Amino acid sequence: MGKCEQCIIRQFSSLKALNKEELLKMAECKTSYTIKKGEAIFEEGEITNGIYCVKEGVCKLSKLSDNGKDQIVKLVKPGELLGQRSMISEEPANLSAVALEDMEVCFIPKSEIMHFFSENNQFSMNVMRTICDDLKEAGDHMVNMAQKTVRQRLVETLLYLEDTFGKNEDGSLHIQLSREELAGMIGTATESCIRLLSDLNKSGYVTLTGKKITIVDKNKLKRFA
Repeated sequence: MGKCEQCIIRQFSSLKALNKEELLKMAECKTSYTIKKGEAIFEEGEITNGIYCVKEGVCKLSKLSDNGKDQIVKLVKPGELLGQRSMISEEPANLSAVALEDMEVCFIPKSEIMHFFSENNQFSMNVMRTICDDLKEAGDHMVNMAQKTVRQRLVETLLYLEDTFGKNEDGSLHIQLSREELAGMIGTATESCIRLLSDLNKSGYVTLTGKKITIVDKNKLKRFA
Protein backbone atom coordinates (compact mmCIF):
# COMPACT_ATOMS: atom_id res chain seq x y z
CA MET A 1 0.00 0.00 0.00
CA GLY A 2 1.42 3.42 -0.99
CA LYS A 3 2.14 5.94 1.75
CA CYS A 4 0.02 9.08 1.29
CA GLU A 5 2.57 11.32 3.00
CA GLN A 6 5.20 10.28 0.41
CA CYS A 7 2.85 10.71 -2.57
CA ILE A 8 3.96 13.63 -4.74
CA ILE A 9 0.55 13.83 -6.43
CA ARG A 10 -1.24 15.03 -3.28
CA GLN A 11 0.71 18.31 -3.51
CA PHE A 12 -1.39 19.25 -6.55
CA SER A 13 -4.79 18.81 -4.88
CA SER A 14 -6.78 19.87 -1.83
CA LEU A 15 -5.07 17.02 0.05
CA LYS A 16 -1.91 19.13 0.43
CA ALA A 17 -3.55 20.74 3.50
CA LEU A 18 -3.66 17.47 5.45
CA ASN A 19 -1.09 16.95 8.20
CA LYS A 20 1.05 13.83 8.66
CA GLU A 21 -1.35 12.23 11.13
CA GLU A 22 -4.30 12.75 8.77
CA LEU A 23 -2.31 11.37 5.83
CA LEU A 24 -1.42 8.23 7.80
CA LYS A 25 -5.10 7.81 8.63
CA MET A 26 -5.99 8.25 4.96
CA ALA A 27 -3.38 5.68 3.86
CA GLU A 28 -5.06 3.11 6.13
CA CYS A 29 -8.52 3.59 4.65
CA LYS A 30 -7.82 4.28 0.96
CA THR A 31 -8.08 1.71 -1.82
CA SER A 32 -5.87 1.89 -4.92
CA TYR A 33 -7.18 0.85 -8.32
CA THR A 34 -5.77 0.37 -11.80
CA ILE A 35 -8.29 1.55 -14.39
CA LYS A 36 -7.74 0.39 -17.97
CA LYS A 37 -8.16 2.74 -20.94
CA GLY A 38 -11.86 2.94 -21.83
CA GLU A 39 -13.09 1.77 -18.40
CA ALA A 40 -15.30 3.95 -16.19
CA ILE A 41 -14.16 5.09 -12.75
CA PHE A 42 -17.81 5.93 -12.05
CA GLU A 43 -20.86 6.58 -14.19
CA GLU A 44 -23.50 9.30 -14.30
CA GLY A 45 -26.19 8.58 -11.69
CA GLU A 46 -23.88 6.49 -9.50
CA ILE A 47 -23.51 7.15 -5.76
CA THR A 48 -19.76 7.55 -5.29
CA ASN A 49 -19.59 7.58 -1.44
CA GLY A 50 -16.16 9.18 -1.43
CA ILE A 51 -13.57 10.83 -3.65
CA TYR A 52 -10.99 9.55 -6.10
CA CYS A 53 -7.50 10.98 -6.31
CA VAL A 54 -5.93 10.61 -9.77
CA LYS A 55 -2.37 9.36 -9.35
CA GLU A 56 -1.57 8.52 -12.97
CA GLY A 57 -3.31 8.92 -16.33
CA VAL A 58 -6.06 11.13 -17.71
CA CYS A 59 -9.82 10.69 -17.76
CA LYS A 60 -12.72 12.51 -19.37
CA LEU A 61 -15.73 13.80 -17.44
CA SER A 62 -18.71 13.63 -19.74
CA LYS A 63 -22.49 13.76 -19.86
CA LEU A 64 -24.72 11.78 -22.16
CA SER A 65 -27.13 14.10 -23.99
CA ASP A 66 -30.70 13.18 -24.97
CA ASN A 67 -29.60 12.30 -28.50
CA GLY A 68 -27.01 9.83 -27.18
CA LYS A 69 -23.98 12.07 -27.82
CA ASP A 70 -21.18 12.18 -25.25
CA GLN A 71 -20.56 15.82 -24.27
CA ILE A 72 -17.10 16.11 -22.71
CA VAL A 73 -17.15 18.66 -19.91
CA LYS A 74 -13.56 18.38 -18.66
CA LEU A 75 -10.36 16.35 -18.89
CA VAL A 76 -8.87 15.41 -15.51
CA LYS A 77 -5.13 14.98 -14.99
CA PRO A 78 -2.93 13.54 -12.20
CA GLY A 79 -3.25 15.38 -8.90
CA GLU A 80 -6.93 16.19 -9.34
CA LEU A 81 -9.79 14.83 -7.26
CA LEU A 82 -13.00 13.33 -8.62
CA GLY A 83 -16.42 13.19 -6.98
CA GLN A 84 -16.04 15.98 -4.41
CA ARG A 85 -19.08 17.96 -5.59
CA SER A 86 -21.52 15.02 -5.45
CA MET A 87 -20.06 13.92 -2.10
CA ILE A 88 -20.71 17.32 -0.52
CA SER A 89 -24.12 17.84 -2.15
CA GLU A 90 -25.04 14.20 -1.33
CA GLU A 91 -26.30 13.67 -4.87
CA PRO A 92 -25.47 10.97 -7.41
CA ALA A 93 -22.63 11.81 -9.83
CA ASN A 94 -23.93 14.11 -12.60
CA LEU A 95 -21.08 13.11 -14.94
CA SER A 96 -19.28 9.92 -15.96
CA ALA A 97 -15.51 9.58 -15.53
CA VAL A 98 -13.89 7.35 -18.17
CA ALA A 99 -10.15 6.64 -18.57
CA LEU A 100 -8.52 7.97 -21.75
CA GLU A 101 -5.37 5.98 -20.95
CA ASP A 102 -4.41 3.45 -18.27
CA MET A 103 -4.82 5.08 -14.86
CA GLU A 104 -3.91 4.68 -11.21
CA VAL A 105 -6.49 6.12 -8.82
CA CYS A 106 -6.96 6.03 -5.04
CA PHE A 107 -10.42 5.97 -3.47
CA ILE A 108 -10.96 7.63 -0.08
CA PRO A 109 -14.30 6.88 1.64
CA LYS A 110 -16.70 9.70 2.46
CA SER A 111 -16.59 8.95 6.22
CA GLU A 112 -12.85 9.75 6.34
CA ILE A 113 -13.05 12.82 4.10
CA MET A 114 -15.94 14.33 6.10
CA HIS A 115 -13.85 13.89 9.25
CA PHE A 116 -11.05 15.96 7.65
CA PHE A 117 -13.62 18.63 6.79
CA SER A 118 -14.59 19.15 10.39
CA GLU A 119 -11.01 18.98 11.70
CA ASN A 120 -9.02 20.89 9.06
CA ASN A 121 -10.19 24.35 7.92
CA GLN A 122 -7.53 24.71 5.24
CA PHE A 123 -8.58 21.42 3.66
CA SER A 124 -12.25 22.58 3.60
CA MET A 125 -11.20 25.87 1.98
CA ASN A 126 -9.12 24.06 -0.65
CA VAL A 127 -12.02 21.81 -1.62
CA MET A 128 -14.42 24.77 -1.81
CA ARG A 129 -11.91 26.69 -3.95
CA THR A 130 -11.63 23.73 -6.33
CA ILE A 131 -15.41 23.51 -6.68
CA CYS A 132 -15.53 27.29 -7.33
CA ASP A 133 -12.84 26.90 -10.01
CA ASP A 134 -14.90 24.14 -11.63
CA LEU A 135 -17.95 26.41 -11.61
CA LYS A 136 -15.97 29.23 -13.23
CA GLU A 137 -14.62 26.81 -15.84
CA ALA A 138 -18.15 25.59 -16.59
CA GLY A 139 -19.33 29.20 -17.00
CA ASP A 140 -16.44 30.05 -19.32
CA HIS A 141 -17.15 26.90 -21.34
CA MET A 142 -20.80 27.91 -21.72
CA VAL A 143 -19.85 31.39 -22.96
CA ASN A 144 -17.32 29.86 -25.37
CA MET A 145 -20.01 27.59 -26.80
CA ALA A 146 -22.31 30.55 -27.36
CA GLN A 147 -19.85 33.16 -28.64
CA LYS A 148 -17.11 31.32 -30.54
CA THR A 149 -17.29 29.52 -33.84
CA VAL A 150 -16.79 25.74 -33.96
CA ARG A 151 -13.48 26.36 -35.78
CA GLN A 152 -12.24 28.66 -32.98
CA ARG A 153 -13.30 26.12 -30.35
CA LEU A 154 -11.46 23.32 -32.17
CA VAL A 155 -8.25 25.37 -32.46
CA GLU A 156 -8.41 26.39 -28.78
CA THR A 157 -8.98 22.75 -27.76
CA LEU A 158 -5.98 21.53 -29.78
CA LEU A 159 -3.79 24.22 -28.16
CA TYR A 160 -5.16 23.29 -24.70
CA LEU A 161 -4.37 19.59 -25.30
CA GLU A 162 -0.76 20.39 -26.18
CA ASP A 163 -0.26 22.95 -23.37
CA THR A 164 -1.85 20.76 -20.67
CA PHE A 165 -0.86 17.21 -21.60
CA GLY A 166 2.20 17.70 -23.79
CA LYS A 167 3.47 15.90 -26.87
CA ASN A 168 4.79 12.45 -27.79
CA GLU A 169 8.36 12.03 -29.04
CA ASP A 170 7.13 12.32 -32.63
CA GLY A 171 5.58 15.72 -31.84
CA SER A 172 1.95 14.53 -31.89
CA LEU A 173 -0.48 15.42 -29.10
CA HIS A 174 0.01 13.04 -26.15
CA ILE A 175 -3.71 12.71 -25.45
CA GLN A 176 -5.18 10.93 -28.45
CA LEU A 177 -8.88 11.71 -28.57
CA SER A 178 -11.04 10.02 -31.18
CA ARG A 179 -12.70 12.36 -33.67
CA GLU A 180 -15.96 11.67 -31.84
CA GLU A 181 -14.45 12.66 -28.47
CA LEU A 182 -12.94 15.81 -29.98
CA ALA A 183 -16.36 16.68 -31.43
CA GLY A 184 -17.82 16.05 -27.95
CA MET A 185 -15.39 18.55 -26.45
CA ILE A 186 -16.21 21.35 -28.87
CA GLY A 187 -19.93 20.65 -29.06
CA THR A 188 -20.35 19.76 -32.72
CA ALA A 189 -21.17 16.79 -34.94
CA THR A 190 -18.35 14.31 -35.61
CA GLU A 191 -18.61 14.99 -39.38
CA SER A 192 -18.06 18.74 -38.82
CA CYS A 193 -15.04 18.05 -36.61
CA ILE A 194 -13.50 15.76 -39.28
CA ARG A 195 -14.10 18.39 -41.96
CA LEU A 196 -12.54 21.20 -39.88
CA LEU A 197 -9.49 19.07 -39.03
CA SER A 198 -9.10 18.30 -42.71
CA ASP A 199 -9.21 22.06 -43.49
CA LEU A 200 -6.53 22.75 -40.85
CA ASN A 201 -4.43 19.93 -42.32
CA LYS A 202 -4.75 21.28 -45.89
CA SER A 203 -3.84 24.80 -44.68
CA GLY A 204 -0.70 23.43 -42.99
CA TYR A 205 -1.68 24.28 -39.39
CA VAL A 206 -1.75 20.61 -38.31
CA THR A 207 -0.78 17.23 -39.72
CA LEU A 208 -2.95 14.14 -39.33
CA THR A 209 -1.60 10.58 -39.15
CA GLY A 210 -4.39 8.13 -38.35
CA LYS A 211 -5.75 9.21 -34.96
CA LYS A 212 -2.65 11.31 -34.27
CA ILE A 213 -2.76 15.09 -34.54
CA THR A 214 0.42 17.20 -34.66
CA ILE A 215 0.38 20.98 -34.36
CA VAL A 216 2.82 22.26 -37.02
CA ASP A 217 3.16 25.89 -35.97
CA LYS A 218 1.71 26.79 -32.56
CA ASN A 219 2.03 30.57 -32.96
CA LYS A 220 0.42 30.47 -36.39
CA LEU A 221 -2.44 28.40 -34.96
CA LYS A 222 -2.85 30.85 -32.03
CA ARG A 223 -3.14 33.75 -34.45
CA PHE A 224 -5.69 31.76 -36.42
CA ALA A 225 -7.80 31.29 -33.27
